[in-house]
Amino acid sequence: MTIPWMLVSLAVGFLIAAFGGAALLAALRRLQFNQRAYEDAPETHQGKTGTPTMGGILFIVALVPLLAGAKTPFALELFLLVLACGAVGFIDDYLGIRFGRNRGLRARTKYLATALIAIVFLRALTESYDFFPRDVLFHAGTYSLVAPHWLWLLLGILAVTGTIHAVNLTDGLDGLATGTILPPLAVLTVVGFELGLPAPTQAALLGIGAGCGFLIYNRYKARMFMGDTGSLALGALLSGIAIVEGEMLLLLLIGGVFVAEALSVIVQVLYFKATGGKRIFRMSPLHHHFELGGWAETKVTARFWIASFLLSVAALAVVR
Repeated sequence: MTIPWMLVSLAVGFLIAAFGGAALLAALRRLQFNQRAYEDAPETHQGKTGTPTMGGILFIVALVPLLAGAKTPFALELFLLVLACGAVGFIDDYLGIRFGRNRGLRARTKYLATALIAIVFLRALTESYDFFPRDVLFHAGTYSLVAPHWLWLLLGILAVTGTIHAVNLTDGLDGLATGTILPPLAVLTVVGFELGLPAPTQAALLGIGAGCGFLIYNRYKARMFMGDTGSLALGALLSGIAIVEGEMLLLLLIGGVFVAEALSVIVQVLYFKATGGKRIFRMSPLHHHFELGGWAETKVTARFWIASFLLSVAALAVVR
């Protein structure tokens, strides 16, 4: 993929989200697909009730140009991964709206569904392409870390499901998940370009463009939320590209903010049960901890964006 075509992909993703977002926002308002704030969310979040949700449809639509090169290795697999995970999120969002609550599908149902999708995705990669970096967990320069296939498959399932649900947990403030995922996608763009892999490179660029376009509607004060439709789709996009590029373990670094958000929930729950009701954080996920500590929502979002950028710069230095 040449530099001009990379810029075209970036622009196409942005234009789809920016202009498609206006039409989608009107449709969501007409259908009354609106968010309801959780009862246990910080008090400031109650004002978010009534904001249209499921805007993450834009991320899926923005990846449709991948199908123009459906015969390009990994293009169809990446698109179907994002589409399938986004569909799980769509069902979750719809059920939450339909029944007047934000719980939709059970967490275990979403984990199981996304794990099954991950298995299909991973098997498709290994069975369809002889040149796929089979069993590679990480590579930098001429160095590659290779695992037994069963371990690679297990870690791949964990990488997809873990990333998806970590991004989902991060999607709690205006623009937080959207802006946080842009630097990691930029790193994977560079890696894909240097490896000569057009499909993952284009997918990452379309995702970056769509994220920038979506921020027009999702930045503070948000006029539209991505919902689980978007967070599951973005998590699938990030993890899918990393696996295709042989950089599964790099997700721990470029997705460090998402990892911290997920760990804060796990630690909070375990500590709460072990101590009979005590808490380490004021509230989890981590962004709520800082909110309740007196940080403005925009300050939390900006700091998390900066953290994501710095982690991504560090990751790029590692792989190069």
